This record gives sequence, C-alpha cells and structure tokens, in this order.
Amino acid sequence: MQPTELNRLNILETIIAAKRVEVEQRSKALPVSLLRQSEHYERARLSLRQRLPDETGTGIIAEFKRRSPSKGSINETADVVEVTRAYAESGAAGLSILTDELFFGGSTADLVRARINQVPILRKDFIIDPYQLEEAKSMGADVVLLIAACLTPGEVQDLAGYAKELGLEVLLELHAEEELGHICDATELVGINNRNLKTFAVDLEHSLRMARAIPDSKIKIAESGIGNVETIRLFRENGFRGFLVGEHFMKTYNPGAAFAEFVRQLHTVSGNNLKQQS
Repeated sequence: MQPTELNRLNILETIIAAKRVEVEQRSKALPVSLLRQSEHYERARLSLRQRLPDETGTGIIAEFKRRSPSKGSINETADVVEVTRAYAESGAAGLSILTDELFFGGSTADLVRARINQVPILRKDFIIDPYQLEEAKSMGADVVLLIAACLTPGEVQDLAGYAKELGLEVLLELHAEEELGHICDATELVGINNRNLKTFAVDLEHSLRMARAIPDSKIKIAESGIGNVETIRLFRENGFRGFLVGEHFMKTYNPGAAFAEFVRQLHTVSGNNLKQQS
C-alpha cells in the first residue's frame, strides 16, 4: 500500500491491522524457543535510562529510518552500519532502529547490524504482542517502544512488565492527554510524540503542556519534529532529558555528517548559555 492510499485512512489503525497478521506469521516461522538461541539473547543490556540524565551528553536518540507512510522514501540506500557508527562516534545517547518492513522499510537485520555500537538501542516498531519483546531481545535491543495510541493501559502494563522481566527498558510513547493513564511503574521512560500519529501534524506547544502532567520520577523524551538545536534547548528547559531525532538527519545525503554538525551546534549553544548564566 502506497503512502497516498494510507493518507485516506487512519494510518495507525492500518499499520496495527497489518502488524497483527505479521506477528502471527513470524511467531509460527520462528518460535520463541528458537529466538532464545540467538547469540544476542543473553548479552548484558545497556541502559538508556542511565545515559539520558547525563547533562554533559547530547541526550539525542539518533534514528535510522529508510521511509515512512507520510513522507514515502527518506533514505533507502543508507548503510545502517555506516550511519549508526557515525551517530555513536559523535555522541548519540542512544540509537533508534526501525524494524517495521512494510511501512518503514526497516528490518531485523538493520538492528542486528547496528549492534556493533556500544550505545543503547531502541527497537522502534509497533509492539502489540509479547512475542515481539522476545524478538527484540534476540536482536540485541536494549529498549522497546510501546505506543499508547494502539494499546490499552492494561496492555501497556502487561507488556512493560514482561519487557522488564526480560531485562529490557521501555519507552512509552504518548500524544494525547487521555493517554497519561497508560503510565505505569515499568515505563520509566515516557516520550511525547510531537507528531500526531493520525494526522502527522506537529505541535510542540501541545507536548510542552502535556509534559507538566508527567511525574517527575519519569525521564521525559521529546519525539519527532525536532529540526534544530533551539528546539532541544526549549525542551530541556521544560524538563526533557531525551530527544528522539530521525528524519532530520536521515533525509540528508550524509546522515552521520549531519548529526556531527548538529552536535557541534548543540555544544556551541550550550556553552554560550553557560557563559550567560555565569
């Protein structure tokens, strides 16, 4: 299905319907017993939760994304090893790897190949079933994404609890204020998607208002619509410690170089702010 066709529908509902079929097929082809034989399954996990509060770091979770339902092709030919290595070397706090193939052009292989980097990796997908958590662990992921818009509070609690049992951290993604009830003990990382998953419109002010209702015990992460260092500065001033940025880098000819320049600008702005405060 092409992006133009998807725009006539509720994109998220379409993706989830396809994901249910995909999970059923994948679980039959590769049962959990085989997933647990992966060389990555028992590896020690890296903690994104511990890295993000470090104010000397960038706080950026740099994303590898080939395409999206709303934008179509973003960067189909980029090499995941080359790009993620550059992200890691330039100070990414974490990596986000799209593993959905049908709508985003990602794959399990992309995450496995990115595992050469010694930074936490988020498996970014539409997780609706415990099987996908076992998959994430077998790929070498450290963190999984749970999207409140496609799960009930009870499903989030069950999936987040199971992820924690597996040693995985959970990033709970919110957009609407009515989703605040999805937050639970096991969701220590809470992201606010600045982009509405149903309309794909970006509203930074909505995210800032909504963040005030998130408990201070949670690490707040801003997602999507971040295209300049001033936006990061704004979110930092409002209590955010993580910033998931993908399309801004991936749409360039050289995502790694674009990220390095962004980090340089970020450090320059941070340094100037410190001078002004002193």
